[in-house]
Parts: sequence; structure tokens; C-alpha cells
Amino acid sequence: MSDNPFAAGTAKIVAADQPPVPVPRSDAEAVAVARGIAARFAVGAAARDAGRVLPSDQVEQLSASGLLGVTVPAPFGGVDVSVATLAEIFRVLATADASLAQIPHSHFVFLDALRRQGDDNQQRRFFAEALAGHRFANAQTERGGRTITEDATTLRRRQDGGYVLSGEKYYCTGALFAHWLVVRAVLADEPPGPDGTRRKALAYIRRDSPGVTVEDDWDGMGQRTTASGTVRLDGVAVDADQIVAFTSLFDGPTTYGARAQVLHAALDTGIARGALDAAVGVVAKARPWADAGVDRAADDPLLIQQAGELEIDVRAAEALLREAAAAIDAAELDPTDDSTARASIATAVAKVAGARAAVRAAAELFELGGTRSAAGALNLHRHWRDGRTHTLHDPSRWKVQHIGRWLLTGTPPPRHGQL
Repeated sequence: MSDNPFAAGTAKIVAADQPPVPVPRSDAEAVAVARGIAARFAVGAAARDAGRVLPSDQVEQLSASGLLGVTVPAPFGGVDVSVATLAEIFRVLATADASLAQIPHSHFVFLDALRRQGDDNQQRRFFAEALAGHRFANAQTERGGRTITEDATTLRRRQDGGYVLSGEKYYCTGALFAHWLVVRAVLADEPPGPDGTRRKALAYIRRDSPGVTVEDDWDGMGQRTTASGTVRLDGVAVDADQIVAFTSLFDGPTTYGARAQVLHAALDTGIARGALDAAVGVVAKARPWADAGVDRAADDPLLIQQAGELEIDVRAAEALLREAAAAIDAAELDPTDDSTARASIATAVAKVAGARAAVRAAAELFELGGTRSAAGALNLHRHWRDGRTHTLHDPSRWKVQHIGRWLLTGTPPPRHGQL
């Protein structure tokens, strides 16, 4: 019997309409594959950003690499890599192209939701899709609510036991490239909980479902090629076996939010390393300042000092990222109130450190490279635009608050998708 409270009877198992692509069979192989495709993605990244050319070919290469299936549990044909490995994959990809690296973020987050909340038939169905290289994208956040946690999008029951989905979502990263959209919506026919809030669910719907429109209208100054269009949902028919509980994700100790956030930290940390790598390249071509009395900019002692400070910041962010991922992996072996809180705090630390390193390294690369590094043709400002845009995703100030409360009073952080 299905343990999915939204399923009507036994769902039919629907396999992916393509055979599985070769999936890396170990953590080490997954990282090696990521490094290989990242090297290819780095070529042309600046030009894609400058012209806002969406990375269609690169996204197909990502699907063909098998990386989209590396978190599928072993019983379903995957290898279920560690969080540490997944974070490293994202860091490596973001170092090459931060926009492209962000596209699969929601793919892994909602496969994780499926692992935690889906029934066996749903898991078989959608994990097979991931193993075939099919892409999941989010349709989660709305612009009109008082906060990002509020949703006006609704799922209403049909007489046949299915649902009708209606609403509008924004910041839908990767939606233009998705085979499947995962929509967070209010269960409109269920009564409010004791606190007055409505329970929510996730609807896993095909991108080409009737009533679904995805617009290419993202105009951010950074992360320009993430394909983050608006998703409009006009009376979309959804079967009961496409619905997965969302609110109950946070009823007990969980690493769901920490897993999502550590990937954002990996993106920031990758942006920081990419910016610093770019700085090394421009210093090699820069002229030394006259007062330095040296022949090469790389021998200027003040420039050396600044570069060293940046390397310390970036390495610290990388180390804290590894620490956070290890804390999540440990908590998932024994998910208690304490272990999951520690994982969330470690992740918050890594996210703040990565955000600071990304913005600082991306800004100071121009100080290292001098005036010529500001040439528009070089498009080096994409690192700053990407870093400044992506680090707005979750405000660091509140992460610092939770870290401080934990340190001083042992107050655990709240349970939600941002921690």
C-alpha cells in the first residue's frame, strides 16, 4: 500500500522514455567527470554571459555526463554520492561557469525531496527520469507574497482524485531547459493547521503539460544564463501520483535545508575561486606600479600581499564548505535534533564565508589587474555580477544571527529550506 497521503490507489510505474545514460559509479569518478566537463564549460563562458546566450549545448552535455543521476539511491540504479562529493561537483562547475552550475541546483534538491517523501512508485518513476539525464527544475518562489515562504499557487482536488494546479512562479532556475517542473503549492482543500497555515505539497509536472507557460524573462545583472524564467500555471491537470508532501519535510530533524544550502555555498565558493583564477591571469599581463620599483606586477609587494589575503579567504571558504558537507553526511547517518542543527549551523558558516569570498575576490581582481582589466571586451565583471547576484539568494545577516545564537545560548536554528 502506498504511504503517500496524496496518492489515489497504486500508481503506475512510468519509466523514462529514454534509456539511462552512463552514470559515474563512484564518488571519485563523479568528481572526475565534473572536472572534465567543467573544463569544456569554461570555454566560451564569458561570451555566453556577454551575449546572454543560453547554454543549450552545455546543458545537454551535462545530461549526457550522467551527473544528474549521481544522487539516485543504489537500489534504484544510482550511486548515491556523498554530500561532500555533490558539493565539490557544484564548486568545480561554478568555478568554470557560475550560471551553468546553478541550473541543476533544484534538480538535486527535489530529487532529495523525493527520496525523503515519495512513495516507492514515485521514486522508481522519477529516479528513472534522472538516470536518463532528464532535468528537474524549480517553480517554487513567488514575487507577490509578504515573504518568500508564502505561496498563492494552489492545488485543488478534482472529483476523480487528481488535482488542478494554478498560479505563477518566478526565479524558476533552469525551467526553460527542464523536462520536469517541481511546483510548490498550497493544498487549498485542506483545513489550516493549528497555527493557521496551510499545508503545502510539491507537484512534479512535465514541462510541456497543457496550461504550463515558461517565459524567458530573467533580466538579472548576473547569473544571466541560468534560464530562470517565470512559470505560469493555468489550470494544469495533475495526477495524484505526481504529488509529494512538502510541509512534513520539516516535522522532525532533517538535513533537507542544509543539503540545499550547501550547494548554494558551493556555488559561491566556486565563483570566488573562478574570480581569483581570473585575477592571476590579469596580473600576468598587468604593468607594475611605478613606485614598486619592480619589472613585473607579480613582484609588487603590495599586490602580493593583497593576492595572499584573497587566497586565504578563498581557501577558508573551500575548507568550510568541506566541513559543512561532512557535517551533513554525518547527520544523515544519525539525524537527531542535535546533529541536524549542527549541520545547519556548519552550512550557514560555509554560506557566509563563501558569499564574502565571492564578492571580495570578484571585486578585488580589478585592483590586482589594474585599469586594463576593466575593459568591457574581457567581461571580467561577470564574476562580480554573478557573485553579487547569487549571494543575494539567502541573506547572510540572518545566517550570522543563527550562528551567534547557537554559539552563545545553544539555540537551534529554525527548520526550513534556507538552513
